[in-house]
Amino acid sequence: MSRAGDGAMFYKAARAISGFRKLSLPDYSKPQKKLLGHFEKAFHHVSGEAKSEAFSETRTNFIHPTAFVHPDAILGHNVTIGPFCSVGSDVKLGNACHLHPGSHIFGDTELGDHCTLLAGAIVGADIPGQTIIGSKNTVGHHAVVGAMCQDLKYKVGDECFLYVGDNNDIREHTSIHRSSKSCDRTVIGNNNLIMGSCHIAHDCKVGNNNIFANNTLLAGHVVVEDFIHTAGAIVVHQFCHLGSFSFVGGGSVVSQDIPRYMMVAGERAELRGLNLEGLRRHGFSSTEVKCMRRAYRKIFLPNNEESAQIAERLAEVEKDEELSNIPVVCSMVQSIRDSFELTRRGICKFRQWNGS
Repeated sequence: MSRAGDGAMFYKAARAISGFRKLSLPDYSKPQKKLLGHFEKAFHHVSGEAKSEAFSETRTNFIHPTAFVHPDAILGHNVTIGPFCSVGSDVKLGNACHLHPGSHIFGDTELGDHCTLLAGAIVGADIPGQTIIGSKNTVGHHAVVGAMCQDLKYKVGDECFLYVGDNNDIREHTSIHRSSKSCDRTVIGNNNLIMGSCHIAHDCKVGNNNIFANNTLLAGHVVVEDFIHTAGAIVVHQFCHLGSFSFVGGGSVVSQDIPRYMMVAGERAELRGLNLEGLRRHGFSSTEVKCMRRAYRKIFLPNNEESAQIAERLAEVEKDEELSNIPVVCSMVQSIRDSFELTRRGICKFRQWNGS
């Protein structure tokens, strides 16, 4: 029997004797009373130790006999490692992590608390650098997170990095690669839903609360802001920038930037107006939407298209007394301006769209 078991038995016996002592104390002689005092001190010490050990037993880990866990790996409390899993020497697992059968963690990799790896998932790689994943993330069946990039400029032996935030749902067969250089990072924020068979390449920066539908493919160095929704089977060219609250229609090929709050679609994605449904779902006021629609028409649907270049149209919106005082309009205009900087790719082509 374990020490915790001995202590529990002693605890029960002491309770009984202690109860008897309270009932019969007047009948005891002075030496007997002294002996009972020593016994009571020992009882409190052992029972406390038993409770402590019993509590520690509730925080133990379960490791299946067929799993391989390197002795240098660091495991938190209540970690479950299923059959045929492997955990490398430099791995750190937070509390209550769960590795389903056949999942593997390699290299210098950290998982926060309450992370789940489903069957066949692979996290990290035995290459220089690091993969850090926050808390409450799920990595789906046969997903690969933290693998070496597919960039030919990567030099074997260089450090490369991937940082993932909290509460992300990374579904089956998704691949997320580390950076291509030691001076850069691939970064995924918080609360993202990344559906099956998506790909996020080296050096991408993904913000928070995004939804990537199946087969969303991001090339290297793509920047995705917050609250973006992509439909299925879309491709984003390297170095493109996707603005917050935008929507990408299914089957689109995005080769230039998408300004904030806008919707694009097409084999070569074109602006199709504002993402009105997305704006409604995220609580934008009717006044904000009305002003954004006015600004969109001034910029992309002028009465006389030959009257001014787009820079002049942006300036016209900024001079408008009403529109210039609406923060979301200012944000939209600035997003468009930023896309015309020398290091950026410009915005997707725009065409008339009655729904704007």
